[in-house]
Amino acid sequence: MIRVAIVADIRLYREGLARILERQPNISVVATAATSDGSLAPLSQLAPDLILIDMAMPDSLAAIRRVAVAAPGAKVVSLSVREGEDHGDVLASAEAGATAYVPREASLEDLVAVIECAVRGEAVCSPRVAGALLRRIAALATHGRSDRVQAHLTSREREIMGLIDEGLSNKEIAKRLRIEVATVKNHVHNILEKLQVHRRGEAVARVRGGLPRRAAGSDTAC
Repeated sequence: MIRVAIVADIRLYREGLARILERQPNISVVATAATSDGSLAPLSQLAPDLILIDMAMPDSLAAIRRVAVAAPGAKVVSLSVREGEDHGDVLASAEAGATAYVPREASLEDLVAVIECAVRGEAVCSPRVAGALLRRIAALATHGRSDRVQAHLTSREREIMGLIDEGLSNKEIAKRLRIEVATVKNHVHNILEKLQVHRRGEAVARVRGGLPRRAAGSDTAC
């Protein structure tokens, strides 16, 4: 039996949905709650397997985050999600902590299928949404790689990297920072060594988006 809780600010909606789901042989609705009446706290004692959250609520994304704290072991499914051109609502609910979603035009059969899949750790989504989610994950991974790359540089080296990114030459960087050109060259050399690249442009690309490390025998430039 799948233990389900429903969070929605419209009482008629959540109670009506609860009655419909209770008719399903493998679903038991253990609680219904609004986000504004402090009723989320008991969710940890009720131990639902899955929590449905109405995304039509003004604070729906915050509700997903609060539910994740109140019932950390439960799967969260966002209801009535808009599948727009940019899939922004789907991505936002996923980033807030939802493990699955049900689009606005979904049927009761669709809802039950999503509930069953989510409890098994599976996700149901259209190919376009799947593509958008993968692109978002790739973007976050790239951003993380960039942060890790920059962490290896000193504050002065990061400053010089920013000026290189602006297109400044060593002489122009030296003038901007009021240091010797030889000092700039030493910093640039250290940057290239730390990032394991040969060219200034490759260093910029690696810091921006995690350029792969150089292969042995690749061409060099200062």
